[in-house]
Amino acid sequence: MSTIAITGASGFVGTALREHLRCLGHDVRRFVRSGAGAKDAIAWDPSSGRIDLDAARGLDAVVHLAGENVAAGRWTKARKQAIRDSRGPATEKLCRSLAQLERPPVLVSASATGIYGDRGDELLDERSEAGQGFLADVAQEWERATKPLAERGARVCHLRIGMVLGKDGGALKKMLPPFRLGLGGPIGNGAQWTSWVALSDLCAAIAFLLANESARGPYLCVSPKPVTNRDFTKALGRAVHRPALLPVPAFALRLMFGEMADAVLLSSQRAMPRRLLEAGFRFLHEDVDDALRAALAPQRAR
Repeated sequence: MSTIAITGASGFVGTALREHLRCLGHDVRRFVRSGAGAKDAIAWDPSSGRIDLDAARGLDAVVHLAGENVAAGRWTKARKQAIRDSRGPATEKLCRSLAQLERPPVLVSASATGIYGDRGDELLDERSEAGQGFLADVAQEWERATKPLAERGARVCHLRIGMVLGKDGGALKKMLPPFRLGLGGPIGNGAQWTSWVALSDLCAAIAFLLANESARGPYLCVSPKPVTNRDFTKALGRAVHRPALLPVPAFALRLMFGEMADAVLLSSQRAMPRRLLEAGFRFLHEDVDDALRAALAPQRAR
């Protein structure tokens, strides 16, 4: 059993990861901004990076998931600054605090496929160069920000995550209402590639990297079977038994969301999780139809 703490533990991914790690027998803690009196809580101030070092003593690993939602709405100047600050600077401050511990923990830190920018049909893996644009710049800063902990000899992994498929959050939760009404369809021309991962596979990949003592550096956490947006929307239509024929024009998205539309909704990353596969990790849900069926299946009573 290991003692593992999570930032963003109450979020969509963090909630599922807590349950997954506890089912594996780990002692799971939460970094929290308030309410640190709870038995499983460690006080953390993201703006300064300060943590309760006494409560953090004895941690074997930290999974860093916290960060502003990049797709929450139009990118104003203030919104872009908040996205940037919640990743690079906040991560560096957290890592400086963790580096003060006598035995610095293993770190698995979230990153994103957005690091590659808009790459069309190019097949990408961890050897591919970073791209250009706001999200690519932010993701590079995010990964560099773990340097203070790596310099203390801690093992650090950067998890480049694609679109996470789970019913209770993320992009799928926003897409389901119109698709269930038969109002879903491709975004733009639908030719852009979507690199995605089932929520259960993401949690399993994080646990895999925590346990693999040779794991370091960047790992793409996406299914080895990326799909175009057109094929993804067809699969989602099949999953909810509705047609998915109504396209959302690119110009309309740009009017509504500005720069964010091109960077998030219309951008193309065709990514392959080469390093995870080479390390021996196996995805439970490689196929998008299978992943969507699993995500939308009725929850079993406990």
